[in-house]
Amino acid sequence: MKLFKVFFSVYVMVVFVVLMMVVFVLALPTIFMGRITGGNYVYRLCSIWSDIWFSLIFIRTKKIDDHLFNKNEKYIIVPNHLSYLDIPVLVNVFRKPLRPLGKEEMIRIPLFGFLYKKVAVTVDRSSAENRTKSLNTLKSVIGKGISILVFPEGTFNMSDRPLKEFYNGAFRVAIETQTRIKPVLFLDTFDRMHYGSVFSFTPGKCRVVYLPDIEVDGLTIGDLEALKQTTFDAMASKLLDYHASWIGKRPDA
Repeated sequence: MKLFKVFFSVYVMVVFVVLMMVVFVLALPTIFMGRITGGNYVYRLCSIWSDIWFSLIFIRTKKIDDHLFNKNEKYIIVPNHLSYLDIPVLVNVFRKPLRPLGKEEMIRIPLFGFLYKKVAVTVDRSSAENRTKSLNTLKSVIGKGISILVFPEGTFNMSDRPLKEFYNGAFRVAIETQTRIKPVLFLDTFDRMHYGSVFSFTPGKCRVVYLPDIEVDGLTIGDLEALKQTTFDAMASKLLDYHASWIGKRPDA
């Protein structure tokens, strides 16, 4: 099985690079486009890329609409975070303009970094000034009617618990812009590609669960901790209901 994973992972990465080169060429016109128009165009390209990539690497995504994602609404989407595969999955299932908050160092990846910069709001968490700037950019994006996505855990959950502790950023932005929160669960990306190794790919399903909206109408910054806890509890409880595979499992397994 380990040998299969290595060969399959190499195949996955080769296909990834080849398709990414095609997307890069198709995205070159965005040099002459504005940030919003160019970003939306690249996001659509990436959605198409994900359709093709997943079909070639035998991964299928499945939306479980416990509570439908309204395409006519803007949201602050807060998913759990377990794998580098989370980003391709979210691009595949969220078929409307969206801007994720992502790590600044991803920009340095050849080809991918150019595309990433177009569709993501980047943040350097080591810099308080940069974190503030990124949050202000997110507010600006929401003001233009575009949903944003923030991993509230900040980094991969490497524990055997349903979730790791949440940061404040997503909930501060939600309150300050009065934008509802949409909790989302990635149930299978941990099994498809473990965060510990790029040679851990396996084919199979990737389920995405939409949880009920969490309204913020009338909330103030004084309600931030309660809002964060409400969201955490809703997500953790549902992960337990679905018997998420990493819960109670050794972090390095």
